[in-house]
Amino acid sequence: MQVAPAGYIYFYEDLRVGMIEEIMRTVMADDVIGFAKLSGDNNPVHLSDHFAAQTAFRERIAHGLYTASLISAVLGTRLPGPGAVYISQSLNFRAPVRIGDVVRARVEVIELEDDKRRARLHCECIVDAKTVLDGEAMVMVPSRASAMRRT
Repeated sequence: MQVAPAGYIYFYEDLRVGMIEEIMRTVMADDVIGFAKLSGDNNPVHLSDHFAAQTAFRERIAHGLYTASLISAVLGTRLPGPGAVYISQSLNFRAPVRIGDVVRARVEVIELEDDKRRARLHCECIVDAKTVLDGEAMVMVPSRASAMRRT
């Protein structure tokens, strides 16, 4: 397991299988409300204490795609980082995320495709040592040479 140095910008040539990066976020009520406004997903299970109390969850839960967006934050800012572009993402929602939960979004490089400068990454979100979301992402990563041509 190789952890990425903080603040480092990776080019494709810098990536190695086994590299890992993560972020942690506490889900706040304002985050859920803001995500509902941004996405238009006003499902009351996310916004209404009264409604959510009548569901199997017994309380409000965060949007699944809010949790998934934390993976996007890792990919776009840490590993691979700025310049990486999503090609695909699979998601498996394993458990609900509640307001107040601390989510650890973790990404690991599991395969590199040199001919296309693509990286396949295992993605996981964890709350209290339990996987609440997992999947795989494929991203295109800029090369050092392509970055030099742009400057």
